[in-house]
Amino acid sequence: MKNIKNNHFLVLGRAGLDLYADPPGTRTEEALAFSSALGGSAANIAVAISKLDGRASLISCVSDDAVGHYILNQLKAYSIACDHMHVVAGEARSSLAVVETRLENCQSVIYRNGASDFHLNEKHIREIKFADYGALIVTGTSLAVEPSQSATLLAMMLASKAGLPVIIDVDYRPYSWASAAEASQVYAAAAAMCDVIIGNDVEFAVMGEGLISARKLAQSTQVVVYKMGEKGSITFVQGKEFETGIYPVTALKPTGAGDAFMGAFITSWADGINVETCVKRGSAAAAIVVTRVGCAPAMPTPIELDQFMKDHA
Repeated sequence: MKNIKNNHFLVLGRAGLDLYADPPGTRTEEALAFSSALGGSAANIAVAISKLDGRASLISCVSDDAVGHYILNQLKAYSIACDHMHVVAGEARSSLAVVETRLENCQSVIYRNGASDFHLNEKHIREIKFADYGALIVTGTSLAVEPSQSATLLAMMLASKAGLPVIIDVDYRPYSWASAAEASQVYAAAAAMCDVIIGNDVEFAVMGEGLISARKLAQSTQVVVYKMGEKGSITFVQGKEFETGIYPVTALKPTGAGDAFMGAFITSWADGINVETCVKRGSAAAAIVVTRVGCAPAMPTPIELDQFMKDHA
Protein backbone atom coordinates (compact mmCIF):
# COMPACT_ATOMS: atom_id res chain seq x y z
CA MET A 1 0.00 0.00 0.00
CA LYS A 2 1.11 3.57 -0.66
CA ASN A 3 2.30 5.05 2.64
CA ILE A 4 1.26 8.32 4.26
CA LYS A 5 4.62 9.97 4.89
CA ASN A 6 3.36 12.49 7.47
CA ASN A 7 0.17 13.37 9.30
CA HIS A 8 -0.49 16.66 7.50
CA PHE A 9 -3.46 16.18 5.17
CA LEU A 10 -4.85 18.26 2.35
CA VAL A 11 -8.66 18.19 2.37
CA LEU A 12 -10.47 19.51 -0.69
CA GLY A 13 -14.14 20.47 -0.68
CA ARG A 14 -16.72 22.70 0.86
CA ALA A 15 -16.82 24.59 4.13
CA GLY A 16 -20.01 26.27 5.25
CA LEU A 17 -22.21 27.49 8.05
CA ASP A 18 -24.56 25.13 9.89
CA LEU A 19 -27.56 26.44 11.82
CA TYR A 20 -29.13 23.94 14.23
CA ALA A 21 -32.68 24.30 15.48
CA ASP A 22 -32.39 24.79 19.23
CA PRO A 23 -32.99 23.08 21.62
CA PRO A 24 -32.22 19.59 20.24
CA GLY A 25 -35.33 17.81 19.02
CA THR A 26 -36.97 21.02 17.76
CA ARG A 27 -38.38 21.06 14.24
CA THR A 28 -36.98 23.87 12.10
CA GLU A 29 -40.40 25.37 11.38
CA GLU A 30 -41.11 25.55 15.12
CA ALA A 31 -37.70 26.84 16.22
CA LEU A 32 -37.35 30.13 18.09
CA ALA A 33 -33.56 29.95 18.19
CA PHE A 34 -30.67 28.43 16.25
CA SER A 35 -27.10 27.58 17.25
CA SER A 36 -24.28 28.04 14.74
CA ALA A 37 -21.35 25.79 13.87
CA LEU A 38 -18.80 25.22 11.15
CA GLY A 39 -20.17 22.86 8.51
CA GLY A 40 -19.51 21.30 5.11
CA SER A 41 -18.18 17.78 4.63
CA ALA A 42 -14.57 18.75 3.86
CA ALA A 43 -14.41 21.16 6.79
CA ASN A 44 -15.90 18.52 9.09
CA ILE A 45 -13.30 15.97 7.96
CA ALA A 46 -10.53 18.51 8.56
CA VAL A 47 -11.84 19.15 12.08
CA ALA A 48 -12.03 15.40 12.76
CA ILE A 49 -8.38 15.07 11.72
CA SER A 50 -7.28 18.03 13.80
CA LYS A 51 -9.10 16.84 16.94
CA LEU A 52 -7.46 13.43 16.53
CA ASP A 53 -4.00 15.05 16.64
CA GLY A 54 -3.46 15.16 12.88
CA ARG A 55 -2.91 18.33 10.86
CA ALA A 56 -5.23 19.45 8.11
CA SER A 57 -5.09 22.13 5.42
CA LEU A 58 -8.38 22.88 3.69
CA ILE A 59 -8.57 23.67 -0.04
CA SER A 60 -11.71 25.64 -0.81
CA CYS A 61 -13.30 29.03 -1.48
CA VAL A 62 -15.58 31.09 0.76
CA SER A 63 -17.60 34.21 0.05
CA ASP A 64 -16.23 37.66 0.82
CA ASP A 65 -18.84 38.48 3.43
CA ALA A 66 -19.59 37.97 7.12
CA VAL A 67 -20.47 34.28 6.63
CA GLY A 68 -17.26 33.57 4.73
CA HIS A 69 -15.19 35.27 7.40
CA TYR A 70 -17.07 33.36 10.13
CA ILE A 71 -16.05 30.13 8.39
CA LEU A 72 -12.39 31.20 8.21
CA ASN A 73 -12.42 32.13 11.91
CA GLN A 74 -13.93 28.77 12.82
CA LEU A 75 -11.36 26.88 10.77
CA LYS A 76 -8.56 28.70 12.57
CA ALA A 77 -10.21 28.02 15.93
CA TYR A 78 -10.03 24.30 15.12
CA SER A 79 -6.36 24.69 14.08
CA ILE A 80 -7.13 24.06 10.39
CA ALA A 81 -4.51 25.64 8.12
CA CYS A 82 -6.07 28.16 5.72
CA ASP A 83 -3.11 28.66 3.36
CA HIS A 84 -5.20 27.24 0.50
CA MET A 85 -8.47 28.98 1.35
CA HIS A 86 -9.59 31.63 -1.14
CA VAL A 87 -12.07 34.47 -0.66
CA VAL A 88 -14.43 34.99 -3.63
CA ALA A 89 -16.02 38.39 -4.27
CA GLY A 90 -19.23 39.11 -6.17
CA GLU A 91 -22.43 37.09 -5.92
CA ALA A 92 -20.85 33.81 -4.75
CA ARG A 93 -22.09 32.67 -1.35
CA SER A 94 -20.79 30.17 1.17
CA SER A 95 -22.97 27.14 1.76
CA LEU A 96 -25.63 27.28 4.46
CA ALA A 97 -27.29 24.24 6.04
CA VAL A 98 -30.29 24.52 8.36
CA VAL A 99 -30.36 21.26 10.28
CA GLU A 100 -32.35 19.52 13.00
CA THR A 101 -31.00 17.42 15.86
CA ARG A 102 -33.59 14.70 15.41
CA LEU A 103 -33.26 11.03 14.53
CA GLU A 104 -36.68 10.54 12.92
CA ASN A 105 -37.58 12.69 9.91
CA CYS A 106 -34.50 14.82 10.40
CA GLN A 107 -34.69 17.74 7.99
CA SER A 108 -31.53 19.23 6.49
CA VAL A 109 -32.16 22.19 4.20
CA ILE A 110 -29.03 23.13 2.24
CA TYR A 111 -28.59 26.38 0.36
CA ARG A 112 -26.07 25.94 -2.48
CA ASN A 113 -27.12 28.51 -5.10
CA GLY A 114 -24.00 30.19 -6.46
CA ALA A 115 -21.87 28.22 -4.00
CA SER A 116 -18.46 29.82 -3.44
CA ASP A 117 -16.60 26.50 -3.14
CA PHE A 118 -17.47 25.72 -6.77
CA HIS A 119 -15.24 28.68 -7.73
CA LEU A 120 -12.10 26.71 -6.92
CA ASN A 121 -9.97 26.71 -10.09
CA GLU A 122 -6.83 25.19 -11.54
CA LYS A 123 -4.71 28.25 -10.68
CA HIS A 124 -5.48 27.68 -6.99
CA ILE A 125 -4.34 24.07 -7.31
CA ARG A 126 -1.08 24.80 -9.13
CA GLU A 127 0.02 26.99 -6.19
CA ILE A 128 0.10 23.98 -3.85
CA LYS A 129 3.33 22.11 -3.05
CA PHE A 130 1.80 18.65 -2.77
CA ALA A 131 5.06 16.97 -1.76
CA ASP A 132 4.88 18.75 1.61
CA TYR A 133 1.79 16.78 2.64
CA GLY A 134 0.96 13.22 3.62
CA ALA A 135 -2.21 12.60 1.59
CA LEU A 136 -5.00 14.29 -0.36
CA ILE A 137 -8.61 13.76 0.71
CA VAL A 138 -11.27 14.80 -1.79
CA THR A 139 -15.00 15.10 -1.15
CA GLY A 140 -16.94 14.18 -4.26
CA THR A 141 -19.26 17.17 -4.24
CA SER A 142 -16.37 19.28 -5.53
CA LEU A 143 -16.54 17.30 -8.79
CA ALA A 144 -20.09 18.39 -9.62
CA VAL A 145 -19.55 21.78 -11.28
CA GLU A 146 -16.87 23.65 -13.22
CA PRO A 147 -14.36 25.11 -12.57
CA SER A 148 -14.23 23.10 -9.33
CA GLN A 149 -14.47 19.82 -11.24
CA SER A 150 -11.32 20.41 -13.31
CA ALA A 151 -9.50 21.83 -10.29
CA THR A 152 -10.31 18.75 -8.23
CA LEU A 153 -9.20 16.31 -10.93
CA LEU A 154 -5.98 18.31 -11.35
CA ALA A 155 -5.32 18.18 -7.61
CA MET A 156 -5.78 14.41 -7.63
CA MET A 157 -3.37 14.03 -10.55
CA LEU A 158 -0.69 16.28 -9.03
CA ALA A 159 -1.00 14.65 -5.61
CA SER A 160 -0.57 11.20 -7.14
CA LYS A 161 2.47 12.36 -9.11
CA ALA A 162 3.96 13.68 -5.86
CA GLY A 163 3.58 10.22 -4.31
CA LEU A 164 0.63 11.06 -2.04
CA PRO A 165 -2.19 8.61 -1.44
CA VAL A 166 -5.40 10.03 -2.94
CA ILE A 167 -8.53 9.34 -0.91
CA ILE A 168 -12.08 10.15 -1.95
CA ASP A 169 -15.24 10.36 0.10
CA VAL A 170 -17.77 9.81 -2.71
CA ASP A 171 -20.18 12.31 -1.09
CA TYR A 172 -22.72 12.19 -3.92
CA ARG A 173 -25.37 14.91 -3.66
CA PRO A 174 -27.77 14.59 -6.63
CA TYR A 175 -28.96 18.21 -6.40
CA SER A 176 -25.45 19.45 -7.28
CA TRP A 177 -25.19 17.54 -10.55
CA ALA A 178 -26.67 18.23 -13.98
CA SER A 179 -27.53 14.53 -14.34
CA ALA A 180 -26.81 11.12 -12.84
CA ALA A 181 -25.15 10.11 -16.13
CA GLU A 182 -22.64 12.95 -15.86
CA ALA A 183 -21.97 12.11 -12.21
CA SER A 184 -21.29 8.48 -13.13
CA GLN A 185 -18.80 9.45 -15.82
CA VAL A 186 -16.92 11.97 -13.68
CA TYR A 187 -16.80 9.73 -10.62
CA ALA A 188 -15.39 6.91 -12.77
CA ALA A 189 -12.57 9.21 -13.94
CA ALA A 190 -11.86 10.31 -10.38
CA ALA A 191 -11.96 6.77 -8.97
CA ALA A 192 -9.29 5.71 -11.44
CA MET A 193 -6.87 8.10 -9.68
CA CYS A 194 -7.69 7.02 -6.13
CA ASP A 195 -5.88 4.81 -3.66
CA VAL A 196 -8.80 4.74 -1.20
CA ILE A 197 -12.51 5.05 -2.00
CA ILE A 198 -15.06 5.41 0.80
CA GLY A 199 -18.80 5.67 0.27
CA ASN A 200 -22.18 4.22 1.10
CA ASP A 201 -24.35 1.90 -0.95
CA VAL A 202 -26.22 4.74 -2.68
CA GLU A 203 -22.99 6.52 -3.58
CA PHE A 204 -21.36 3.44 -5.08
CA ALA A 205 -24.54 2.86 -7.08
CA VAL A 206 -23.75 6.08 -8.98
CA MET A 207 -20.74 4.26 -10.44
CA GLY A 208 -22.52 1.01 -11.18
CA GLU A 209 -24.53 -1.41 -9.05
CA GLY A 210 -23.60 -0.69 -5.46
CA LEU A 211 -21.66 -3.61 -4.02
CA ILE A 212 -20.81 -4.93 -7.49
CA SER A 213 -19.33 -1.55 -8.31
CA ALA A 214 -17.30 -1.52 -5.07
CA ARG A 215 -15.87 -4.99 -5.78
CA LYS A 216 -14.92 -3.97 -9.30
CA LEU A 217 -13.19 -0.78 -8.11
CA ALA A 218 -11.30 -2.80 -5.50
CA GLN A 219 -9.48 -4.64 -8.28
CA SER A 220 -7.51 -1.50 -9.13
CA THR A 221 -7.65 0.42 -5.82
CA GLN A 222 -5.72 -0.18 -2.61
CA VAL A 223 -8.70 0.12 -0.25
CA VAL A 224 -12.45 0.36 -0.84
CA VAL A 225 -14.83 0.81 2.09
CA TYR A 226 -18.46 0.11 1.27
CA LYS A 227 -20.63 1.50 4.08
CA MET A 228 -24.10 0.07 4.73
CA GLY A 229 -25.45 2.21 7.58
CA GLU A 230 -26.84 0.08 10.40
CA LYS A 231 -25.51 -3.05 8.68
CA GLY A 232 -21.91 -1.90 9.09
CA SER A 233 -19.44 -1.98 6.20
CA ILE A 234 -17.50 -4.22 3.84
CA THR A 235 -13.85 -3.38 3.23
CA PHE A 236 -11.83 -4.59 0.25
CA VAL A 237 -8.05 -4.51 0.62
CA GLN A 238 -5.29 -6.32 -1.27
CA GLY A 239 -7.57 -8.95 -2.78
CA LYS A 240 -9.38 -9.69 0.48
CA GLU A 241 -12.59 -8.45 2.02
CA PHE A 242 -13.95 -8.28 5.55
CA GLU A 243 -17.15 -7.11 7.20
CA THR A 244 -17.30 -4.75 10.17
CA GLY A 245 -20.34 -4.12 12.33
CA ILE A 246 -21.36 -0.90 14.05
CA TYR A 247 -21.18 0.32 17.64
CA PRO A 248 -24.79 0.46 18.85
CA VAL A 249 -25.61 3.82 20.43
CA THR A 250 -28.65 5.95 21.16
CA ALA A 251 -28.35 8.50 18.37
CA LEU A 252 -29.58 12.08 18.47
CA LYS A 253 -29.32 12.62 14.71
CA PRO A 254 -27.90 10.93 11.57
CA THR A 255 -25.56 13.68 10.31
CA GLY A 256 -21.77 13.87 10.56
CA ALA A 257 -21.09 10.14 10.78
CA GLY A 258 -19.36 9.84 7.41
CA ASP A 259 -17.06 12.78 8.07
CA ALA A 260 -16.12 11.38 11.48
CA PHE A 261 -15.45 7.98 9.91
CA MET A 262 -13.06 9.49 7.38
CA GLY A 263 -11.16 11.51 9.98
CA ALA A 264 -10.62 8.58 12.32
CA PHE A 265 -9.85 6.15 9.49
CA ILE A 266 -7.19 8.33 7.89
CA THR A 267 -5.44 9.42 11.09
CA SER A 268 -5.30 5.79 12.20
CA TRP A 269 -3.82 4.77 8.85
CA ALA A 270 -1.19 7.51 9.19
CA ASP A 271 -0.25 6.02 12.57
CA GLY A 272 0.52 2.69 10.88
CA ILE A 273 -2.54 0.89 12.21
CA ASN A 274 -3.86 -2.04 10.15
CA VAL A 275 -6.82 -1.38 7.87
CA GLU A 276 -9.29 -3.50 9.86
CA THR A 277 -8.61 -1.49 13.02
CA CYS A 278 -8.74 1.76 11.02
CA VAL A 279 -12.28 0.84 9.96
CA LYS A 280 -13.26 0.02 13.55
CA ARG A 281 -11.91 3.36 14.75
CA GLY A 282 -13.80 5.10 11.97
CA SER A 283 -16.98 3.30 12.99
CA ALA A 284 -16.46 4.29 16.61
CA ALA A 285 -15.95 7.96 15.71
CA ALA A 286 -19.13 7.87 13.62
CA ALA A 287 -21.05 6.36 16.54
CA ILE A 288 -19.84 9.10 18.88
CA VAL A 289 -20.78 11.96 16.56
CA VAL A 290 -24.40 10.88 16.05
CA THR A 291 -24.92 11.03 19.84
CA ARG A 292 -23.87 14.70 19.98
CA VAL A 293 -25.22 18.00 18.73
CA GLY A 294 -23.56 19.35 15.59
CA CYS A 295 -20.92 17.85 13.35
CA ALA A 296 -17.62 19.73 13.65
CA PRO A 297 -18.09 20.35 17.42
CA ALA A 298 -19.04 16.69 17.92
CA MET A 299 -15.83 15.16 16.56
CA PRO A 300 -14.04 13.10 19.26
CA THR A 301 -10.55 13.52 20.69
CA PRO A 302 -8.13 10.54 20.88
CA ILE A 303 -8.93 10.01 24.57
CA GLU A 304 -12.67 10.02 23.89
CA LEU A 305 -12.29 7.64 20.94
CA ASP A 306 -10.11 5.17 22.82
CA GLN A 307 -12.40 5.21 25.87
CA PHE A 308 -15.48 4.69 23.72
CA MET A 309 -13.90 1.62 22.07
CA LYS A 310 -13.05 0.18 25.48
CA ASP A 311 -16.58 0.73 26.76
CA HIS A 312 -18.52 -0.44 23.69
CA ALA A 313 -18.62 -3.70 21.77
